[in-house]
Amino acid sequence: MIEWNSMENGNQPATKQDLAEVRTEMENRMQAMEDRLVKAFRDSQTELLEAFYSFTESNRQRVSQVEGNQIALITRVGTLEDRITDLERRLISPPRTQ
Repeated sequence: MIEWNSMENGNQPATKQDLAEVRTEMENRMQAMEDRLVKAFRDSQTELLEAFYSFTESNRQRVSQVEGNQIALITRVGTLEDRITDLERRLISPPRTQ
């Protein structure tokens, strides 16, 4: 890191060496900032993917439960239809007595 106190008088012109040091320091700082930003973006991506995974897993469980309930209801409706058909058959043509 540059020691800014090395310049004795702030009014003296900067040398090429001074400018080169400042440039190097700025490049290092910018690279460090870029590295931190890349890491932050990757961390955000990871958090989003984990959140989506949790959502899809719970959603898959809900869909499975709904499908199971639907199958049970279809079976019950089928049973009721069979019973109604049996009752209609009895009303239309009562059993013959001998």
